[in-house]
Order: sequence, then structure tokens, then C-alpha cells
Amino acid sequence: GAHTGLNKNNVTEFILLGLTQDKTIAKACFLLFLVLYAIIIFGNLLIIITIKTSERLDSPMYFFLSYLSFLDISYSTVTAPKLIYDLLVGTKTIPFVGCIAQLFMGHFFGCTEIFLLTVMAYDRCVAIHKPLHYTNVMNKHVCGCLVTASWVGGFVHSLVQALLTIQLPFCGPNEIDHYFCDVHPLLKLACTNTYVISVLVVTNSGLISLTCFVVLSVSYVIIMVSLRTYSSKGRLRALSTCSSHVTVVILFFGPCIFIYMRPSTTFSADKMISVFYTIITPVLNPLIYTLRNEEVKNAIKKLWSRKVKRSET
Repeated sequence: GAHTGLNKNNVTEFILLGLTQDKTIAKACFLLFLVLYAIIIFGNLLIIITIKTSERLDSPMYFFLSYLSFLDISYSTVTAPKLIYDLLVGTKTIPFVGCIAQLFMGHFFGCTEIFLLTVMAYDRCVAIHKPLHYTNVMNKHVCGCLVTASWVGGFVHSLVQALLTIQLPFCGPNEIDHYFCDVHPLLKLACTNTYVISVLVVTNSGLISLTCFVVLSVSYVIIMVSLRTYSSKGRLRALSTCSSHVTVVILFFGPCIFIYMRPSTTFSADKMISVFYTIITPVLNPLIYTLRNEEVKNAIKKLWSRKVKRSET
């Protein structure tokens, strides 16, 4: 039968077709993504170090932000280094185990980030809607639990995705029309009817994206309604924080919902859209959150002036 799992597999590795077959475009992409990946690592590390070393940035918002930066580094590292390397080589291969591992890690960090963005919206919602109860509601313990829950949720989600995929028989074509291993492109290569599995995959990814999106939307609606009672200065400040959140959410959720909320037909557009949330969003997150945030900017300046002073003495 086709369902005896791994012993039907004579595919030991997959060939990734990558982003582009055009050598000139590939070289340009190589440089571009190398620079972007460096920005992701540097920018997000800077945020983590700033938040961990600054006494002033000890509110829940920054606690979550440091985890978001950590997730952005991890998430882009699952796909970017291989993508960058593959842009220079002829045949881009990935072993079966590596492929499943990449799929698992990608969904793990990606889903955890979706949960964390939702937690961050909830945090802003409490801060703006119930400012007097905020420190009681969002205490250290609650924040720790929310972050842990995000990680556990991401783990469960990606475990399901990986288990659904790993038991498929792969016996024939092994070319993946993508630059990393993901569920949809793999479902296309399985030597069996994947209808049921693709429904489960869509349900798993889709329901999470949709649920979080609803929670996010509700949070922001409550925020907008609550802001009517604020002074114009307080309103502007809250709006600036929230608009940066909303920007990140749209950039991350839009592509995710587009790619995972539909049956397993891979559009050629998927690759370009994936670049968006595997590379562009992790670059933009630190920029969006820091450039629009005076407290973080001041803390970064302090951090550097301390470093400069130390090196001068």
C-alpha cells in the first residue's frame, strides 16, 4: 500500500529550483539578500542587547519585543543562509531529513512569531484600555506564561505539519519549485492522493492564522475605541505604537494567510511572497519598532555612548 510510510521512499534528497534560474538576477539577489540578512542579524541583536541592558526598557512591551527580535533572527536563519548560498551554486539539493527539518523549524519559529504578535497586540490592548490595572494584569509571571504559551503553540503546530508530511510516500520527481522546503510544494511531489492531508495542513495553518488575526483585529478595535477618551498627545503616542504594530502584522499575516489559507496549488507567486515574510519582515521589524520609538532610540544611544566611553578609558 502507499501508506507504509518511509519504506516506500526512494527519494533521499530533493532538488530546490530556487528563486530564479537567471544567473544575472541570481547574483543581484545574492548581494541583496546577503546585505538584508546581515541587517536582520545586526538590527535584531542590537534590539535584544539594548532591551536586556537598559533599566528603562523593562515594561512587558519590550520584554515581548526582545523575543520578537530573537524569533526574527531564528526564523530568517532557517531559510536565508541556504537561499543565499544556493543563489551561487548550480544544482541546489537538500537531503530528505534536512528538508523535513527545515519545514519543521520554519513553521516552529513562524507560528511562534504569529502567536507572539497576537500577545503583543493583547498587551497594547490592556495598556490602553485598562491603564490603571495594566501592571497587575500584565505582571512578570503572566508575561512569562504568554511567551511560553507562544513557543509551545508553535511547537505543536510545526510538529503536526512535519508529521503529516513525513509519512507521505515520495517515489518519483524530487524537484521542489521553491527556495526552501515547505508543506505545499512537498505535497505536490507525494506519490499518493494528498487531498485529506492538504485539507489538514490548510486547517492547521489556516485556523491558527485566522484565529490570531481575529484576536488581533478585536484588540485593535478595542484600542481605537478606548483612544477616544485620551488627550490628543496621549492619543498620538498610542497611535504611533499601534500603527507600527499593525504594519508588522499586515506584512507578516497577509502573505501567511495567502499562502496557507488555500488548497495545495502552488502559485509561482508564492516564492516572491515567501521572500516577503522570511526576509523582508525580519528586516522591517527592528526598523519599524525602533525608528518610531523614542525610548528605544534613546536607549540605543545610551548603550553606544557607554561603549565609547568605556573604550576611551
